Amino acid sequence: MAKEQLREELLKTLSDAVVNMDEDFARETAQRVVEEGLSAYDAVMNGLAAGMEIVGELYDKHEYFVPELLLCADALYAGLDILKPHIKPEEAGQSAKGQVVIGTVQGDVHDIGKNIIKMMFEVAGFTVHDLGRDVPLERFVEEQMKTDSEIVALSAMMTTTMMGMKKAVEMIKAKNPNVAIMLGGAPVTRDVAELFGADGYAESAGSAVQEAIKVMTRLREMQAK
Repeated sequence: MAKEQLREELLKTLSDAVVNMDEDFARETAQRVVEEGLSAYDAVMNGLAAGMEIVGELYDKHEYFVPELLLCADALYAGLDILKPHIKPEEAGQSAKGQVVIGTVQGDVHDIGKNIIKMMFEVAGFTVHDLGRDVPLERFVEEQMKTDSEIVALSAMMTTTMMGMKKAVEMIKAKNPNVAIMLGGAPVTRDVAELFGADGYAESAGSAVQEAIKVMTRLREMQAK
């Protein structure tokens, strides 16, 4: 079998293992990725994480509920335990790693998307300070200052709570103009993020990590000048 065909097959199998809550299958497939000499980082992001994004969509459609989510997460971590030691620093962009404050904004109790993105940040090697859901705006400011995190990631799943993001961005930037702010969630678009004064936007869990790495690189380039 051609390597690319094998890669696609194993990525799909990892994704399915997460969606189907199958820890053993996730573990076996992750082990095969390692034995075949394929990229562990690719397997995590485009296999396990891709599966968890599908799980998030099933949750939003009320086809999966909290018990299913927890079992899916168990399958993800079963595969992750095997793959993580084999992730090459250059693939994950380790030089750009830093700290992230993350939370769902005040008035919003939807946190599945935030939890998936938190998981992706941890997989990629970031230190994550999770404030949870329904977070008062000033808590983002306080946590950023306490931890000196380079990134603050705000999530909102409703249009009404999304409006609080603009104020949160202003409050954080007033205290620390150098911090990078990323926005995400169902009603948020790149245009909205720019309008609110944010530095980054993520439409999915996978893109959140890549966007964060870009933001971190930009920050460090500015600080070096």
